Amino acid sequence: MPALAERLNEVKMSASVVMGMKARELQAQGIKVISLNSGEPDFPSPTHAIEAAHKAALAGDTKYPPQDGTKELKLAVQAKFRRDNNLDYALDEIMIANGGKQIIFNAFMATLNPGDEVVVPAPYWISYADMAKVAGGVPKTVSCPQNNGFRLRAEDLEAAITPKTKWVMLNFPNNPTGAACSREQMKEIAEVLLRHPDVWVMTDDMYEHLIYDGFEFCTIAEVEPRLKDRVLTVNGVSKTYAMTGWRVGFCGGPKALIKGMINMQGQATSGISTVSQAAAAAALTGPQELVAERREEYRGRRDLVVELLNGAPGVICHKPEGAFYVYPNIAGCIGKTSAGGKKIENDTDFAMALLEEKHVATVQGAAYGMSPYIRISYATDRETLRDACTRIQEFCKGLS
Repeated sequence: MPALAERLNEVKMSASVVMGMKARELQAQGIKVISLNSGEPDFPSPTHAIEAAHKAALAGDTKYPPQDGTKELKLAVQAKFRRDNNLDYALDEIMIANGGKQIIFNAFMATLNPGDEVVVPAPYWISYADMAKVAGGVPKTVSCPQNNGFRLRAEDLEAAITPKTKWVMLNFPNNPTGAACSREQMKEIAEVLLRHPDVWVMTDDMYEHLIYDGFEFCTIAEVEPRLKDRVLTVNGVSKTYAMTGWRVGFCGGPKALIKGMINMQGQATSGISTVSQAAAAAALTGPQELVAERREEYRGRRDLVVELLNGAPGVICHKPEGAFYVYPNIAGCIGKTSAGGKKIENDTDFAMALLEEKHVATVQGAAYGMSPYIRISYATDRETLRDACTRIQEFCKGLS
């Protein structure tokens, strides 16, 4: 058999996917597993979005789509950026892709040369670093410690930028911590970036509308308009509207960059599903009340999970401002032995023993670039969350 490409040597399967596979193995044995490892809303997609897809299919809108997205959806995205972010993008500064992930992949593939650096604040979504590697780049992580609310400090960003830096990644509200940046904190980050005019800035705003307690979302091109001509603003319908399976991401950015990304997408997937685009346009332009309703439910889930996890011996859980994740510190559990005899040397051991002994699937913090933590998704119903957190408490009480 021919050898696989060397570029895959540095790329690992997503830890959340691995944990999902292990959870399914246990489920196949008849074991009830509570899966808190997946970042997927448990709500249904909006009815009006589904109806729009059905209508489009019946009307014959099932042919090859435009490579950059349908005009209907691009107009909806343009209006969304104006409405929610006070950002004006021309239609040729907007593109649609197969989820936010392909947007990021397209951007890296269109811009990174071998050895170019991508500054990635940690903890970070697993795929940022791996996608940079696949594109020939070098991820350079910057620690965002818990004592700063898992937010990026301007001085740390400044220290990380070198003449080789091509991109700086921003993701607030953050996956995996749920941390969000205030306008003042974002201004401090912007001041650093203004001093480095050759650096592109990518902001993954996928959790924009999942933000709590009156905290105000902000995105960097809106906070500092002087950066707009080198910012790629990435978003999608997956988290806000519970449309993960429709695979619709979108972005706004400089025309030349968008043109290069469209070219790259043409070599990979071309355009995306026409019926999915019809559904996304309906979600963006239709009634928005469900967004606030679901946000309030997520807030209640967050409060429940934080309270219960802080009742587990050896666990300290920070209360995040947004997204639907918590990132509890499990330092107090390291070095102990589980009731099942598993030595807990690190957060990977903790996550695996928790799955095997209490049948709760989480993801180890090592996968996100910061230990000793685990990521827990609370995108599931409160009864299930209470059961899961009770099992985690029992697991921690059993450590010795």
